[in-house]
Amino acid sequence: MNRKYLKRIAVVAIALSLVGGVALAPASLAAGPSRYITMSSEGTVKVAPDAVRLTATVTNLADTNANALAATAKVSAAVRAALVANGISTKDIATQNITAYPEYNYTPEKAILTGYRASQTFVVVIRKPKTAGAVVDAVVTAGGDAIQVTGVSPFVLDSTKSVDAARTAAVKNTKAKASKYAALVGVKLGKVMYVVENSAPQVYVGQPMAMAAKADSTTPTQVDLGQQDVTVSITIQWALL
Repeated sequence: MNRKYLKRIAVVAIALSLVGGVALAPASLAAGPSRYITMSSEGTVKVAPDAVRLTATVTNLADTNANALAATAKVSAAVRAALVANGISTKDIATQNITAYPEYNYTPEKAILTGYRASQTFVVVIRKPKTAGAVVDAVVTAGGDAIQVTGVSPFVLDSTKSVDAARTAAVKNTKAKASKYAALVGVKLGKVMYVVENSAPQVYVGQPMAMAAKADSTTPTQVDLGQQDVTVSITIQWALL
């Protein structure tokens, strides 16, 4: 066997030993920490609503669809004007739907046509919540008996600051919970492995919020804003020392 052949065998053997060394390296060198703790918690802050959503429907019954729509359009225009006069921007006035259909009085024997009903439903954002009661009164005055106020709901229009505060509270609560568990088993928290926000921030009604009923025609309507809860839920994993 010549010297060149032996040298070639030696080079191949060294290469194989290097490959084998990488393959047989301890898993602990490549893997992350073998001990960790994963904890979930929520952070909640209370916030006063900064807007009110008003839903109202104008409806009229007439002898034809065209007449019903015309009457509804006339009252709707008056309602729209009342909203603008009370500081509501046109961009915050949206038509949700318009309907027109025959209306019947059903008896055991037959259905009797009573006329044609047309309706237009508005969804309005009131950005100055303290004026909501006055806006409701103005809408009812403009619409008269043809309008139905079907919803007055305070809500959080800009939740940026409250969501940030809820996230801070969620991290604090989660870390406190994890620290307690770590202390109970005699270990300490190491570096954070990951943080996950479990779902989109949620806004919950914290207290009943309703439109106060009017005692008489001279008593202004009052909309109680109350408070709402903004909640963020997260999961954090720490390595254990």
